[in-house]
Amino acid sequence: MLKSLRPLLRLSHIVLLATVLIGSAQAAPPVRELKLGFVPGPYIDEFKLGVQPQLEQKGYKIRYYEFSTGLEANSAVFKGDIDANVMQHSVFLASYNERNKTDLVGIVQVPTPPMGLYSRKHKSLDNLKKGFTVAVPNDPVNLQRALWILQRLGWIRIRENKPVDVTELDVVENKVGLKLVLLENAQGPRALDDADFAAIQGNFAIFAKLKLSEAFILEDMKPPYINVVAVKKTKQDETYAQDIVQAYRSEFFQKAIRSEPFYDGFTLPDYFSATSTLKLGKN
Repeated sequence: MLKSLRPLLRLSHIVLLATVLIGSAQAAPPVRELKLGFVPGPYIDEFKLGVQPQLEQKGYKIRYYEFSTGLEANSAVFKGDIDANVMQHSVFLASYNERNKTDLVGIVQVPTPPMGLYSRKHKSLDNLKKGFTVAVPNDPVNLQRALWILQRLGWIRIRENKPVDVTELDVVENKVGLKLVLLENAQGPRALDDADFAAIQGNFAIFAKLKLSEAFILEDMKPPYINVVAVKKTKQDETYAQDIVQAYRSEFFQKAIRSEPFYDGFTLPDYFSATSTLKLGKN
């Protein structure tokens, strides 16, 4: 009798073991590699601080890619080499799409440091000699932001224009005789060794160890110039894209950012419980 039961007992053990293994496999979250692109600046640190922990809990393995320019980062998303990037505002993104016939979209805004006017040669904005130099970004979108800063100071007057069309020729009045020096965005901090002033995009200023409080003036940043997470339009409803959005919009992310003094002065997205108040630097 016992001998006849042994095969049945072995079979029941096998079935039980298989059930346990299947249940364990179902309980563990699937591992999904997520490829994220960044350029120099604070956005990768924001992501590691407040977004990565949440995504890892959902089973994602994060792989980071750093690019020297936004053009490279956008190309990588469009080609499918990476899943998303975090490094640009919506106006730049729209301009990139128009020029390159691409279809990238922003899915969520991220805390963003504003552009500011910096100098290593001057302690004030007074008694400037005619012909002093101001380094500004050479792409039309960010050039317009720099020109708005100079206009707020009363140094110039510019023609109202669409960002994709702006050039230095749109300066219709130069009240103090300044000379514009157009450079790649990333070269702004280096220009401080030669130029009298430099209008530097926030992420490159942070990367160069410049403090927002050291700027003579910070831009009055508008929502379209707050940076976004960008993905291909066909991917915006994918689970990974929505998981990224949910992580950024979470209370966990907001608390992580607010707990770090490093982010003082950043412009916060509207999903934060309250927006930050930007303060001028030395003025």
